[in-house]
Amino acid sequence: MQLSVIILNYNVRFFLELCVLSVQQAIKGLDAEIIVVDNNSPDDSCSMIKERFPHITLIENKENSGFPKGNNIGVAAAKGKYVCILNPDTVVAEDTFSKILAFAVAQSNFGIAGSKLIDGRGQFLPESKRGVPTPWVAITKIGALYKAFPKFNLFNRYYAQHVPENENGKADILVGAFMLMERELYLDVGGFDEDCFMYSDDIDLSYTVLKKGLDNYYFAGTSVIHYKGESTVKDGAYMNRFREAMQFFYRKHFKQSAVFDVLMRAGTLVFALAKKNKKAPVYNLQQYILISDDEVLRETLQSQLQKNVLRTTAFKTDALFLHNNGTEIIFDNAFINFGNIISFMETYKANGFTYKIKPANAAFMLGSNSSNDRGEVIKLENFIAKNV
Repeated sequence: MQLSVIILNYNVRFFLELCVLSVQQAIKGLDAEIIVVDNNSPDDSCSMIKERFPHITLIENKENSGFPKGNNIGVAAAKGKYVCILNPDTVVAEDTFSKILAFAVAQSNFGIAGSKLIDGRGQFLPESKRGVPTPWVAITKIGALYKAFPKFNLFNRYYAQHVPENENGKADILVGAFMLMERELYLDVGGFDEDCFMYSDDIDLSYTVLKKGLDNYYFAGTSVIHYKGESTVKDGAYMNRFREAMQFFYRKHFKQSAVFDVLMRAGTLVFALAKKNKKAPVYNLQQYILISDDEVLRETLQSQLQKNVLRTTAFKTDALFLHNNGTEIIFDNAFINFGNIISFMETYKANGFTYKIKPANAAFMLGSNSSNDRGEVIKLENFIAKNV
């Protein structure tokens, strides 16, 4: 088997459904499998998978084992030469895996590949590619020096700014939302370190692969939506885990320094507080544009949202709406595929739109207007989804 896609889920049932649906489309034509590992979700994630995707492998853990152990369990059950660690709050294009697999095969010293990630409004996520957070690199992040001097190599390594967002290149550290590597390599390095619950696990795995003399790559040939924050609430527990994760990485890979430890404690706390307290923007939506051929869906949305809903079958918006901050675009995935959805979001990312996706054969839509909130799921009342 060529590829195993491992999706670790905890309590994000609707985002998981959208993710699996997109992956199912993306592995068509490949010798591939989908493995969903559920970390004892209190919602109906498992029953949804059994009902809607009965052909995929579902592993139901009896406890929340954390990100590292949960993914290790999934990889242990995988049969593919390559494994892709994928967050449940992501959406991939139909050609994502075929493209990144071709890229991986072409590299002579391949370690891990990560994809270009965008948020729920089509904006590039800089954590798609990062440098090793050595003490100095961490200081440039804490002091925001990477923003002040983005073109200076001394200061711009945290987000690997030497690699342009739309070009492939070597990037030492990749984000755990999307990581592709050979299964044999994953097992050889021990997978994710189960002593780290979350937040530095992807840094640790990336760095461990680097120490084997292999190269990690940022791949810009495909874009993946990462809604961010869907599996993690930015609360007090988040702050503690974030700080502990950074301390874990430094204890494991770098010499201890009392002064630097104090600096990191203060810095990580400030960043965690900033993430926690950063408010998502409020959008005063005046109208909706539905990209679909389904008039019943338009009528359902207009009735439920109590706003004007225009419907179009064009993938490009009318010039009248291009800079209207009060417009939300709703994509009907039964009509428009994931690749076109992602392309649309990137093309119009500067035009003030917000977005929702209604998955094919589903009676809900979802999206996220900010990388600092949980996103939004809207169930469609009195709407019967078509079988497609």
